[in-house]
Amino acid sequence: MSLKCFAPALVAVLLSAAALNTVQAAEISRSRVEGWVNEAVRPVMKQYDIPGMAVGIIIRGKSFVFNHGSVTMDGSRPITDRTLFEIGSISKTFTATLASYAEVNGDLSLTDATEKYVPVLRGSPFGAVDLVHLATHTPGGFPLQFPDHVKNEKQMLDYFRQWQPAFRPGTHRTYANPSIGMLGYIAARSMREDFSTLVEQKLFGPLDMSSSYVNVPNERMADYAQGYTKDGRPVRMSNAVLSAEAYGVRTTARDLVQFLKANMSLVPLDKKLGVAITNTHAGYFRVGAMTQDLVWEQYDYPAKLATLLEGNSQTTSRSSPAVEQIQPPLPPRDDVLINKTGSTNGFGAYVAFIPEEQMGFVILANRYYPNEERVRIVHQLLERLAGANQD
Repeated sequence: MSLKCFAPALVAVLLSAAALNTVQAAEISRSRVEGWVNEAVRPVMKQYDIPGMAVGIIIRGKSFVFNHGSVTMDGSRPITDRTLFEIGSISKTFTATLASYAEVNGDLSLTDATEKYVPVLRGSPFGAVDLVHLATHTPGGFPLQFPDHVKNEKQMLDYFRQWQPAFRPGTHRTYANPSIGMLGYIAARSMREDFSTLVEQKLFGPLDMSSSYVNVPNERMADYAQGYTKDGRPVRMSNAVLSAEAYGVRTTARDLVQFLKANMSLVPLDKKLGVAITNTHAGYFRVGAMTQDLVWEQYDYPAKLATLLEGNSQTTSRSSPAVEQIQPPLPPRDDVLINKTGSTNGFGAYVAFIPEEQMGFVILANRYYPNEERVRIVHQLLERLAGANQD
């Protein structure tokens, strides 16, 4: 199958529809949207004792950011537009985008095996795994995290060389950091540069994400929110093997809104980057009601709350469900809801967007809380928007 350069399905928007969308966006005031956000997030913040949240909303291409609470538990510093949050596994969408960009640029092909780019893996089961399986959580079975003894690159490569699959590649979805981390590692090797440098230069810069980092510079540490565990202990992410590639991005709600706009072709982009982003929305496997894209997870729209809750539950992510391969891959669609959750020990995040409606949602919090609550916030906001369009 050919995985290269799907036509950018998100680019074509009828002029008449665009004109209608502009009118609808203008009719929904910031104060009205802020009221909906307050109703959705304040009860959750109270229930889970979340110090601070930042919420980004895109409505028919028009964006809003609302800040709630504090950077720390003591309430001494408010969340602002400059506050940096850990976004956990939403970072994987940037890893997939970088790999897609490398493919568009001719540096790699997702149909290639890992051993082509990491010769030390030749002859091993992992060496025979295609890159597309790393990007879709279907390489054959990995634990969520590396074993504790894997502390450096040599130990990481030894681990992959000795790995034995639990399943045939492309038959089961096993959500894991080692495999998607390896996709980022290989993408960087194919482009002959450090992964963090590539993400910041090839993605964050061109996407006007000026407050997004893999490594937070000293001058921005004051903007870095303090994270808190479920039991209230202060914590921030520490670096580990392939952490940058799997869950290492720190960013703001404003920058993630910008990223979602790019994913809906609402901002001007370099042609290669635009194609690379759109290609991450191609569907490769079906897992129940969810279609697995390149890291992104896709649902028919409108999507029922129960469907989104099931797809984003730990039951789904921590099990190894059988998948149905889509052959050839499903071209990117507009009439879908695309989403991704992300967590570290001290932060919880969720993003979702609907290209056809030009709507998007960013939910960032500096305390871990259940994925299901994040999904409920977005679903509640969707219901409010649907009701507003019928007023």
